[in-house]
Amino acid sequence: MLLSAGQRAADLALLHLGRRLQADGYRFTCVTPATQARNNARSDAQQAHSMRDVFGWNRPFAEQVLSADELAQMDVAAILTRDGAGMRSRVRWSTLDDLLLLHSGYPTEDSDAVFFGPDSYRFAQLIRDHLQQRYLPVQQAVDIGCGSGIGALLIARAARHAQVTAVDINPKALRYTAINAALAGIDNIAIEHSDVLAGITGNFDLIVANPPYMLDARERTYRHGGGALGAALSLRILEQSLRRLSVGGTLLLYTGVAIVEGHDRFLQACRSSLQGPQWQWHYRELDPDVFGEQLLEPGYDQVERIAAVALSVTYTPHTGADDERVV
Repeated sequence: MLLSAGQRAADLALLHLGRRLQADGYRFTCVTPATQARNNARSDAQQAHSMRDVFGWNRPFAEQVLSADELAQMDVAAILTRDGAGMRSRVRWSTLDDLLLLHSGYPTEDSDAVFFGPDSYRFAQLIRDHLQQRYLPVQQAVDIGCGSGIGALLIARAARHAQVTAVDINPKALRYTAINAALAGIDNIAIEHSDVLAGITGNFDLIVANPPYMLDARERTYRHGGGALGAALSLRILEQSLRRLSVGGTLLLYTGVAIVEGHDRFLQACRSSLQGPQWQWHYRELDPDVFGEQLLEPGYDQVERIAAVALSVTYTPHTGADDERVV
C-alpha cells in the first residue's frame, strides 16, 4: 500500500494521538448513530469537556480542551475542522477490551467513511467464540472488507503464528487498519486492496466478513450492500469464500437481513449455495431488530425488521453428511 508523503505524515500523527489516548487510559464504547444523536442533543453536551467528548462523542470543543501538541498533531493529520461552534475532530477512537480503534467521525456522511459500531462488537464476539472452540490451528486467514480492522486484529492477536490479511476496497480503511494494528502492537497482518477476494491469492483456514448490508440511496461504500435490499455483497462474499476455503476451513459471515412478511430471503439463498455434504453450516439470528430507523428509508416499505445474523460454514469434503442448523 503506497502512501504519499502527506499521508504518511498524517498517519504518523494519528498514531501519535492514539498512543497519547492509550497512555491516558482512554475508553469509549461506540453506540448507534441514533443513540449518539440523542446524547449529543442534551443541553449539557453542546461542548466537549474531555477526551471522550472530543474523540468519542465528536462534540465541538474550545482550544483549551486539548494541549498545543495535540492540536498540532490533529492539524498534521488533517482531522481538525473549525466552524462557528468551535473545533471538531473528523475521526473517533473507540475501544473493545484493550484494543483502541480509529474510525470515522460522527456523523458518517462521507462516501469513504470507515465504520465501527455495535455491529463491530457483535462481529468480534462471533470471532472470539469461534477461535475458542476451534481445534485446527489457523495458518492463513483473511478479513474481507476489514474497515477498522477489528476482525484481522482479533485473529492475528489470537494466532500470532498465522498470516492474516486485511482487505478492503476503501484506501482509508486500509490506512486506519494499519494504524490500529500498530496501536495494538500486532505485526502479522498484511494489508491489501481487494474487491472481496479478487485481489489476493491462496486458500484460507478462516475467512471473516462484516459487510455493509443496507440499501443506501447514496451508495456509500461503508453502508451500501447492493441488490434489492442490501444483501448482494453478503451473497458475493459467500460465493467467493466457498471457493477459497482450505479443508477444514471456516467462513464466519456477520451481516444484516431484511425480513419481509416473515421470510428471510438471505437464508433461502444460503440454502441454495450450501447444498452438498461438503458444507457444514450454522445460521442464527444474533439480534432480531437492528437499525429500525432504516425502515423509513426508500425501498424498505415492505420490510418488517432488519435482523443481525451469523453464518458459519466449514468445508469438510470427506464427512459425507449434511449438517445444517438454523436457530
